[in-house]
Amino acid sequence: MKKRSSILFIASLIGYSSSAQDITRYLTLKEAVTASISNNDAIKSSVLDEQIASVKFKQTGAILLPQAKFSYTAFTTNNPLNAFGFKLQQGSITEVDFNPKQLNHPSATPDFSARLELQQPLVNIDLLYQRKGAAKQVEMYHLISQRTREFLSFETGKTYLELQMLYDADKVLKNALTASKAVYKISKDYYDQGLVQKSDLLNAELHVMNIETQLKGSQSNIQDASDELSLLMGELTGKVYTVDPITQNINLVIDSLQLPDDRTDFKALQKGIEGYDMMIKSSKMSYLPRLNALASYQTNSKSLFGFNANAYLAGVQFSWNIFNGNRTKNTVIQQSLEKDKLAKQLDQQEREGQVQINHAKRRLSDAAFSIKQEQLGVEQASEALRVIQNRYTQGLVKTSDVLMAQTQLSQQKLGVVQAVFNYNLAAIYIQFLTTRN
Repeated sequence: MKKRSSILFIASLIGYSSSAQDITRYLTLKEAVTASISNNDAIKSSVLDEQIASVKFKQTGAILLPQAKFSYTAFTTNNPLNAFGFKLQQGSITEVDFNPKQLNHPSATPDFSARLELQQPLVNIDLLYQRKGAAKQVEMYHLISQRTREFLSFETGKTYLELQMLYDADKVLKNALTASKAVYKISKDYYDQGLVQKSDLLNAELHVMNIETQLKGSQSNIQDASDELSLLMGELTGKVYTVDPITQNINLVIDSLQLPDDRTDFKALQKGIEGYDMMIKSSKMSYLPRLNALASYQTNSKSLFGFNANAYLAGVQFSWNIFNGNRTKNTVIQQSLEKDKLAKQLDQQEREGQVQINHAKRRLSDAAFSIKQEQLGVEQASEALRVIQNRYTQGLVKTSDVLMAQTQLSQQKLGVVQAVFNYNLAAIYIQFLTTRN
């Protein structure tokens, strides 16, 4: 029984190991961006907005196309006027129907009428401008959808860079843990030989514990970043992604990058303003008369499937809404104010965009300087650690001096990783801010 339990325990460990291995996946930046653009809910929502705008535009096609309506109506009445009218439409009037008694007190008279109505818009200037305004809305939502893709690409790249930074920081901490354990082993040997005090041994042990705690937090941060990347890609969380090592992006020519006038979010607002122009013109054109063609064909019978009497009606309708209580005037004022508000928003967004680019360029310059400084610091800290370790083996310095030198070297290495991350993040942010349509 115990042997079987041991076998089951080993099998469960193997299964757990396989499961853990299944949720670890190597991922490139291109794959992450492609998956985000294809599967992210924000993209799907923007595409739906674009499709809704397109359908609304298609609805405006009714101002150009004819409209047809068919109806079939069954009536019965003893109302003198209606009863006589039914017979007149049916073409069944006889001399008896002119009898005053029959006219004043008709019996129940049935009428079965089939009617086909047609209407063809001819001149409706206001509706034509409404259609043009709806077309501008389609263009606006298309640009919004495109800008959403650009923003999602940036967010995915940012998260990917964070994951790269975390893996490099994790590597630095692992190397620091290995070095600190080596110092602890030497301190233990020296302590056993009576060459160092117990406080030195405890300091070395505490240093190992602190790095192990940092390493545990680093693993959690990697899991958190992986979950965020899964969310952006529209996948289930729980996977741990391995990524390419972090490297400085030195291929970006910053000086030539400026705020473009045709950036997609700017153009989207511009299309919105143009849409308001069309709607304002539409409202103003509603003061003009409309011209529409009308036609109908009707059959009347006293039996259900008679269709024995028919008549048609055709003509042109000229209509003019002369006064509607200043509703059109106030509508134009409202639309003009909304257009001005959108124009102010565009101006504000363009000025903010220039400020953001200037800020990002300064951050990029600062990060480039910081990389050089941190790399120089790593060289100096490495040399200082080498000297102190030699002196430590000779018993000339304390254990705390070695631990301090190790900590300083690790901090400098982490500083390099952080500086490279800051540089790359500023670079892709500038690219996002200066993307042309």
